[in-house]
Parts: sequence; structure tokens; C-alpha cells
Amino acid sequence: MTIEALTIGRVGVDLYPEQSGVPLAGVSTFAKSLGGTATNVAVAAARLGRSAAVLTKVGPDGFGDYVRQALSGFGVSPSYVGTSPDLLTPVVFCELNPPADPPLLFYRSPVAPDLTLTEADVPWDVVESVPLLWVTGTGVSVEPARATQRKILETRGRREHTVLDLDYRPMFWTSVEQAREEIGSMLDHVTVAVGNRTEVEVAVGTADPDEAADRMLERGLRLAVIKKGADGVLVATPDGRWTVPPQRIDVVCGLGAGDGFGGALIHGLLSGWDPVRIAEYANAAGALVASRLACADAMPTAAEIEELL
Repeated sequence: MTIEALTIGRVGVDLYPEQSGVPLAGVSTFAKSLGGTATNVAVAAARLGRSAAVLTKVGPDGFGDYVRQALSGFGVSPSYVGTSPDLLTPVVFCELNPPADPPLLFYRSPVAPDLTLTEADVPWDVVESVPLLWVTGTGVSVEPARATQRKILETRGRREHTVLDLDYRPMFWTSVEQAREEIGSMLDHVTVAVGNRTEVEVAVGTADPDEAADRMLERGLRLAVIKKGADGVLVATPDGRWTVPPQRIDVVCGLGAGDGFGGALIHGLLSGWDPVRIAEYANAAGALVASRLACADAMPTAAEIEELL
């Protein structure tokens, strides 16, 4: 299989309460699902017919086996899922209240396997040739993954399409300043960046969508995608900018909505669509995920997105 999209970064097992509206202390049973930003994005792209793979690592445990099996079941290649022999596959507990932004409890200590990626783990021929490469801000939060992802971007040479998911999560950083330095430096090596207002403020120092877009484009990006929540999505290129209105849905669980958006963004970029069409399509994909429970399992098909549109 020829890979169209390679995503790099987080993987794990998400555990969702089977009792809604109950704090974690009162939950008696959980259901597991494949999780992790880069992993979910690859699954979302595969649901839309794209051949995708994830570059990541798991532990030598049953959950690591589950990750590989689940990826294959979703049509995502597990060929680049390595193993860190002394670490455990991450587990994340999801508390479903409030539904729009549920709290997450990460078990990734002392470090997650996906943050131990080294140059020896990287399929360099794929990095250089794959039509779309997807990296994340979390991927540069610690060494050795930080140096590895920097080397990946240098080797890639800002080839179209090289996408940065800003993916800022405070628990992975010692300070906002450190995150700004590391994530911000990646903007000089990518063609597309996507994030919400909090994430763009971390990356470029302002939460104002238009100002943030200006700062990103000044760094040489060809497309900046800034998610504004209930205010829609701003897409900006050197030739213009547009705001796409949000999809109105009843939120069941906001987890994974951004990843569904990301998978649709990949599909739109590889299809050569204009920025507005990409944003409308990605907005619909994210809305469908937010109206469902679980992340990877909730990623929509093209038919479902078209029906909502």
C-alpha cells in the first residue's frame, strides 16, 4: 500500500465511562477505544478513503497489541508503530462532564513511548516522499522526540503538504514560554498549521485569529486554519481569508472533534480543494464526532459528512 498521509505522535487507549454524568470516582465500568491525536487523525483520514499510517510507539503489553489490531481494523497501517521495551502503552480516562470539553486523566508516566521516538524509528524514505506529513506540538515537548521531529521537518524540506497540528496541552509542558519557543519554531518548516485560539496564542503570541493568521503567513505558511469554536473557522492564505460558520449540533462528547476535523483537512488538502471547501467539510466532520461518544470509533464517513452538509 502506498501511504498518502503519515501522522506522527500520540497514541493510547481511551477509557470512557459507561455511566454518563458520573464523576470518575463513581464510575463502575469503562469501554476502551483507540486514542491519541495523531492516531485519531490517521483513522479519520482512512475513514474518508485515504491510505494512512502512524509513526508512534507503544509498550510491550496487551494494550500495545490492541493499538496495532485496532489500527489495522480501521484501515490504518501499523507498520511504523514501534515498541519501547521499558515503558507502558498510555491509558487515558475520560470524564464526560462537561460534554463539550471533558476532563482527561493521562497515565503517561514516567514518559509516553511516543515521546521516545529516535531517528532509528523513522522511515526516512516515507518522510521525504509521502504526499502529506502531519506533526504535532506535543511531539516537541520532550527529548528525544523533540530532536527527532526537528530532524524530520528538516529532512522534509517544507514540501507540500507538511501540516502542523499545534496540539497544545499544558500538562506536557513546564511553561507556556517553553511551549511557545518549541512549537513556534516549527512554523518555519511547515506549509499548513491548524489550531484553536488558545493554541495559536501559545504558538505566535496572540489569540486574535486575524492577527495570528498574519503572523503565521509571515512565517511562510500557505494555509493557516484557526478554529474559533461557536464563531466558526478562519482559513487564511497569502491570497485571502474567509470565516466558515459552525455546524450546530447537540454535543455528546467534544473529545476527538478536532481530530475528525484534522482527518477531513487531510482529505481536502490531498483532493486539492479550495480553503473554504476544506473548512466546511472539516467543520462538518468535527461536528459529527462531537455528536457521538468515543474518538477513533466516532470518525465519520464521506457519506455522513455530505449528508450533514
